[in-house]
Amino acid sequence: MDDAEREKALLSVLNTEHYALQTSRAGTIDEATGRATIFLSVLSAALIGLGFAAGNDQVVRPYLGAVLPILVIIGILTFLRLVETTVENSLDMKRIQRIRAYYHHRLASEHDFFVDAVASEDDAEAARMLVGIRSGSWEFLLTTAALVGAVNAALVGSAVALVLGMVGGWHWLMVVAGVAVALAAFGAQFLYIVRMSRGRNARSGASRRW
Repeated sequence: MDDAEREKALLSVLNTEHYALQTSRAGTIDEATGRATIFLSVLSAALIGLGFAAGNDQVVRPYLGAVLPILVIIGILTFLRLVETTVENSLDMKRIQRIRAYYHHRLASEHDFFVDAVASEDDAEAARMLVGIRSGSWEFLLTTAALVGAVNAALVGSAVALVLGMVGGWHWLMVVAGVAVALAAFGAQFLYIVRMSRGRNARSGASRRW
């Protein structure tokens, strides 16, 4: 196979891979949306049930005691998968940018086509530029995983406040403890998102098998 045939075959392979990565990105986004929707639907149904049970003091506490742990478990499982889809989407964007950088160097270096793919030597930074995301850990607050993490934190904080109320704690202590636990839970989940995203992206950049 001569150089011209090799170049043509490589471009064909890259086009196929580019399409596959775009499909993978769409799949991760659809899955994240679906999982978040299911979780929030379950939460909404639980709140509607709470509305029916709220008029009976003998029912409302057992109801919350049964429902809150289930919601927390579903929320944590949803959160963990959403973090994975966030990382998968980020890795797909990095790989797409590498392909686009090749297009620029080999086919469009005299034009501004795909120039964003080579605007930064950092693959992660170039991938963020692809979708207009600013660099920084605070951007992870805008992810679906962070949204579900905030709901999880509220549920955990509510559960702590409920337990203190059942043992006869003061109202101010219930509020302070619930808020403190909720903030700590959200902070822990946010740090997990950042650590997983940066860790896997760093390992991907170190391997550079593309």
